[in-house]
Amino acid sequence: MNQITRWTVFVCVGCAALLSGCTTDGAPDPVRSRAVPGPTATSTVAPAAASRLAERYRRSGGEKDVYGIQRSSGPDGVPLLIVRTRNPDEGAGIFDDLKESITGYLEREEGLSLGRGYLMDVFGPDGGLQHRLDARP
Repeated sequence: MNQITRWTVFVCVGCAALLSGCTTDGAPDPVRSRAVPGPTATSTVAPAAASRLAERYRRSGGEKDVYGIQRSSGPDGVPLLIVRTRNPDEGAGIFDDLKESITGYLEREEGLSLGRGYLMDVFGPDGGLQHRLDARP
């Protein structure tokens, strides 16, 4: 076997070994990947309607740091919630409390149906994305 043939066999065997580890396990769920990811940063100024909704939320006992709650329709008509907060804490516990408080308020006081799930982005005081949640079933 000449030198070129040996190298060709060596490269082919190496590629086959590397590619054999590739699977579709862990690949994105095609149903969930229909949603185009939102921005990872936004303006620190909330739109007027989002400010008014946040004011109603705070008056009902919601988190005082929330200054914007924007509602729109996401993929397949599920609610897309964009929350702006002055709280720089990105901890999971803080987020869990915030999402429960906001979704509870929106269902109870604003009549929002979350039966098909929802999407939520939370932006911090600098406009940077703190959390992104896909809560669809």
